[in-house]
Amino acid sequence: MSEADKTGGIIARVIGPKKRWRAYKARVKELPGSHRTAVEAIERYLMHFVPTDGDSNASMFDDLADLFEQAVADDTPIRDIVGEDPVEFADTFAENYSDGGYVPARARKQLTEDIDRAAGDATGTT
Repeated sequence: MSEADKTGGIIARVIGPKKRWRAYKARVKELPGSHRTAVEAIERYLMHFVPTDGDSNASMFDDLADLFEQAVADDTPIRDIVGEDPVEFADTFAENYSDGGYVPARARKQLTEDIDRAAGDATGTT
């Protein structure tokens, strides 16, 4: 097996089929800025869970996009989606798709800061 085949297999295991991943990323790109920032922060955090198959991960990210697209359509603020504890939200969300995984404290802190920024909670800016 070539190195490219090995890398492609790892990528598929982490994010699912490339076509599906690209479609998800295109959907996220269409979200308004703050909602897109929140989804990207949650996405980075969820990458630590890496379910054992790409289909589980692809479904998880598709559902995340669905959730935020619906929130935009309903004019739902980010805090109404993720609550006051984005780590708890992301952990609970991921539990539906995997047996869990180790998430470093740094990743938890980064997610909280990113959501604060996206929701306009940090330094009074959006």
